[in-house]
Amino acid sequence: MATKRMNVLVYSGHGATVESVKHCLYSLRRLLAPTYAVITVTGDAIIKEPWTSSCALLVFPGGADLGYCRTLNGEGNRRISQYVERGGLYLGFCAGGYYGSQRCEFEVGNKKLEVVGNRELAFYPGTCRGCAFSGFVYHSEEGAKASELSISKTALAKGSVPEVFRCYYNGGGVFVDAAKFESKGVEVLASFNETLDVDAGEGSAAIVFCKVGDGAAILTSTHPEFAPANLENNVDVPGFDEVVKALKEDDQQRVDFLRACLLKLGLQVNQEQNAVPSLSRLHLSSSHPSKTLKILESLRDVISSRDGQDYLEDENDTFLLETPTAWSLSPLADALPAEETEKTKDETVDMDKIIDYDKVVKRLVVHDTDQPRSKDTPYFNHQAFFSNLEYYGRKSAQSSEGFGQNLLYGEVVTSTNTLLEKNTELLRRLPMGFTATATVQIAGRGRGTNVWVSPAGSLMFSTVVRHPVSLMSQAPVVFLQYLAALAIVEGIQTYDIGYQNMPVKLKWPNDIFASDPSDPSGKTFVKIGGILVNSHYSSTEYLSVVGVGLNTTNASPTTSLNALKPPAPFTLEKLLARIISCFSALYARFVRFGFDKYFEDLYYKHWLHSDQIVTLEAEGGIRARIKGITTDWGLLKAEELGWEDRATGRFLTLQSDSNSFDFFKGLIKRKV
Repeated sequence: MATKRMNVLVYSGHGATVESVKHCLYSLRRLLAPTYAVITVTGDAIIKEPWTSSCALLVFPGGADLGYCRTLNGEGNRRISQYVERGGLYLGFCAGGYYGSQRCEFEVGNKKLEVVGNRELAFYPGTCRGCAFSGFVYHSEEGAKASELSISKTALAKGSVPEVFRCYYNGGGVFVDAAKFESKGVEVLASFNETLDVDAGEGSAAIVFCKVGDGAAILTSTHPEFAPANLENNVDVPGFDEVVKALKEDDQQRVDFLRACLLKLGLQVNQEQNAVPSLSRLHLSSSHPSKTLKILESLRDVISSRDGQDYLEDENDTFLLETPTAWSLSPLADALPAEETEKTKDETVDMDKIIDYDKVVKRLVVHDTDQPRSKDTPYFNHQAFFSNLEYYGRKSAQSSEGFGQNLLYGEVVTSTNTLLEKNTELLRRLPMGFTATATVQIAGRGRGTNVWVSPAGSLMFSTVVRHPVSLMSQAPVVFLQYLAALAIVEGIQTYDIGYQNMPVKLKWPNDIFASDPSDPSGKTFVKIGGILVNSHYSSTEYLSVVGVGLNTTNASPTTSLNALKPPAPFTLEKLLARIISCFSALYARFVRFGFDKYFEDLYYKHWLHSDQIVTLEAEGGIRARIKGITTDWGLLKAEELGWEDRATGRFLTLQSDSNSFDFFKGLIKRKV
């Protein structure tokens, strides 16, 4: 079993500014998605969670490096250093550059701002001294400027690299005597062209590359991740509009330079930036129009009217309700291409910048007379989905009533889980088995530090399960994630005749793995899917949203089902119908019998871990052999091993701690 490094982790803990984190996410996602999942990580996660095996790049944004020190000095920095030395990559912007140097000297002599001291990471074996230019003020643009940089085309051999460009600067340092450290693996990637306000020693290095063991780090003084389009709202500082104007003139060179830096680190980088996606309309439909009308009726008490239009204003999102008559059947809509009619954005808004998608009004088309036409949803065939759902339902021995009968679809959405779970007024009124799916997710959610990359070709859906509290003694709600995992594997292997040997497996507690097509031995497995369950408790039921992401037709970021050479390629509509019907049948049995011997045998048939030996870090590094899961709360059972891996007779019950369970690192013992 192997873990592919697919996560780009952007530190968002103490010391990082919100704006700097947003800029990092914006620029890196445009250059690295969907090959990598660019997501945030907290200091607590760096210290406690097993992030290193799946991390392709660790990024420290702008902010205040003292905050980084207070959070990560000691164990956190030890783990970061070890990660880089063993082949990992580090990218530090501004404060992240100070933090990655052996010594930080910031505003020496300024009693209000002075920060001086050695740093534990010491990727750059010298001093980062700042501010390179005077005038810096925390949380302000007063000291900001468009700093001119000269680029070393020798050091940046890959990509189209500018000789000179202007880059956003606000408080960064200069890497003192950088040229003298060439023998220690330091290369100067860019130098300041202007006269500096501090002693830079030999040269004026603004951005450096540092070889660290088997890994590498790039540290910057300026902010090549800051796109000028995202600075336009900060024009209240005199002269800042001229700074933004200069940055806009050199923006393509900025992008080319950032791309070259990422290539220097060995990452797979997009040749063109991904466009910032525009949210599409959402389409609500059902297997029969009467079911759509029933949902609409249940929402009446939370729908308000303004200016002749109906709105559902919920906790996280606001929905504008439309009907096909008012939208897709209009002469204007029929005259436009489908992708244009799907747009929901205000045409006066520049979408090529950071967007707060939660504030975008979501247009919800209610199909109360028929299902959406192919012209309405060109990337999802509703008729194919509902007909396959009916076909599989007839074959099932268990009742499938409700699961998938009501469907919410969007071509581009924030997250199917967020749309359901974070909008409680909507969620409380949705029927059992209501399902939301999408072609592309732009803010997909994962468990702990994990996220599932959600490009086109992934099967992404979330299903509502209303689990009665009265069933908790015999059928605990915690097993929903196991039922969903079983439904995925069973759905794949019973998709049609000839699919029964598809090489997919379960990784406890909530991941789907597949045999790596690049390994002819068939012994290597890579992650192709994940499950996220969020539950709300009431006096009578657990209202749960079960979210699934599964690589189906897309090759990135790891592999996909269609890369496993099935008898015929999977289609998203048919596969969704099959998994939903399996989930429905498994749940119907679960509420009757609980997680009984039938489920145990089925689960062990598909999982990766029988008799696997692991190390328990929280137990002082003892070794244990995995024996199964408990049927009361789904915890992992392991038998302690002693000398020469002989069983001691002592059994431990293990649980995942904030997703820190990692078969490559260790487990956490349940405290009982």
